[in-house]
Amino acid sequence: MRMTKRFALLAAAAAFTASTAAVAAPTFINILTGGTSGVYYPIGVAISQLYSKGIEGSKTSVQATKASVENLNLLQAGRGELGFALGDSVADGWNGVEEAGFKAPLKKLRAIGGSYPNYIQIVASQESGIKTLADLKGKSLSVGAPKSGTELNARAILKAAGLSYEDMGKVEYLPFAESVELIKNRQLDATLQSAGLGMAAIRDLASTMPLNYVEIPQDVVAKINNAAYQAAMIPAGTYDGQDADVPTVAITNILVTHEGVSDDVAYQMTKLLFENLNQLGNAHSAAKDIKLENAAKDLPIPLHPGAERFYKEAGAL
Repeated sequence: MRMTKRFALLAAAAAFTASTAAVAAPTFINILTGGTSGVYYPIGVAISQLYSKGIEGSKTSVQATKASVENLNLLQAGRGELGFALGDSVADGWNGVEEAGFKAPLKKLRAIGGSYPNYIQIVASQESGIKTLADLKGKSLSVGAPKSGTELNARAILKAAGLSYEDMGKVEYLPFAESVELIKNRQLDATLQSAGLGMAAIRDLASTMPLNYVEIPQDVVAKINNAAYQAAMIPAGTYDGQDADVPTVAITNILVTHEGVSDDVAYQMTKLLFENLNQLGNAHSAAKDIKLENAAKDLPIPLHPGAERFYKEAGAL
């Protein structure tokens, strides 16, 4: 009898210890962004600060990555809890489009919601003489990391304009900041960058040398024939020396998680985002375009149940 009671007490103590450990276990939230000179990174840092303060017991981190495609593959592997990605890349990941960088369909992905649009921004040094898409022929162009969201955008836009990489004098696969440095050093004519307006890399370049901002006309946008690509405008004055509006294309960014994130954590992640949009807008002006009323619409992957709960409560779904 004594032994039975002793074992019962030990079992109870072990159960209490285990339950206490479970309660005390931290919630890890790794936020997958992009290059540090882009827009994903500063907004990701601001989000991590919100989660660190607002989600009890959370341990947050921000990871600089090659952006959309890498982020989606990492989320599928459970190596992040929130990631930024372009809408067309998310659709390709869900469908397992191999040429876009996905070896198999990424069916563990779930959406937290749509965020701000990425604008395709093609800038060239004035001395290169590049003023139109056709002028890129025979010139050197940087298109982002291979099979990144930016590079996939570059392929689609050039194809719609009747161009290909073979038409270029040279194609570089470089991140934003490195592309800008090469243009400054007159080792590169132009760069195509997919990011929010007012991005640091182009602001830096525009402050050091005169630039041409290359238009993407509406007829080219229509030829892309992908609902993720919408005609848009870079407003005059977005960058130094940009005196006129520049027609271009925009693609919605999506904040993505995966099915392994608990409903409660996904709910809190979504709620904290939309209750603190001003703080995100202070981190980068691009975040000012995040709208609750649009966040749950036209997504290429299912919403996470936790996010869905928030949108229903907020009347956005």
